[in-house]
Amino acid sequence: MIAEQVKLVDAVCEIIDARIPISSRNPDLDELTGDKPRLVIMNRTDQADPEATKRWSAYYRARGLAVLETDAKSGKGTSEFVSAVRTLLKEKIKAYEAKGQAGRVLRLMVVGIPNVGKSSFINRIAGRRAAEASDRPGVTRGRQWITIGAGLELLDTPGILWPKFESQTVGENLAFTGAVKDDILDREGLAANLMAILRETSPQKLAERYKIELPAEKSGYDLLGAAAKKRGFLLPGGVPDTERMAAVLLDEFRGGKLGRITLERPGTETAGGE
Repeated sequence: MIAEQVKLVDAVCEIIDARIPISSRNPDLDELTGDKPRLVIMNRTDQADPEATKRWSAYYRARGLAVLETDAKSGKGTSEFVSAVRTLLKEKIKAYEAKGQAGRVLRLMVVGIPNVGKSSFINRIAGRRAAEASDRPGVTRGRQWITIGAGLELLDTPGILWPKFESQTVGENLAFTGAVKDDILDREGLAANLMAILRETSPQKLAERYKIELPAEKSGYDLLGAAAKKRGFLLPGGVPDTERMAAVLLDEFRGGKLGRITLERPGTETAGGE
């Protein structure tokens, strides 16, 4: 559907998760959207490390992509969307004007993987509930054209993942942020791996949130058990309820309760052939 419809639009707006700016890019989109001008929307910046977000913006701009940093929930950055589109398409706008088509409506296709805030972004831009928004992946099922003020039309598309992840890291990052449905995952194993990663990348935030020590010799599963004890999540016999703690950790990470954390840094690219 994307390959078929892309010829109807002037540009492609790709929404990615600022916490995982490589893993949240579908590598198939480059081929599907061809040489259409691209605006990368780094969404969820409110949950990402600000310094890392700056570095990722510079990274993508250096690769010839226009970039806009946003937080669709609060609206931060979204007011700059129309001007960013007009800057991206200034040559096309001039060409339309030369043909006597001044004021012609600009059409953009909005693409992205599940659960990056695509519908929330569109609703914020439209100023109304134009797309169904949810914190569950896979809510948008079909395509729909949404008229925006200022001579813009957006084509919303379903969030799509690619058939096979090239690395375990990419798959885990997508699972950590909720782009993959939880009911197909081993949540305890996933949460244990997230514990181990956060011990390396954000030890202070992890220790402060769960009031636990982070000895290097302890596994992620051990840390999960320690956090369960601190929270009072115990099974009969005083056994830590790691299943319950896993659900809490994933929920709190996704909700930004551990602070502003970015799981990827420029120079550690693993997805999309970067």
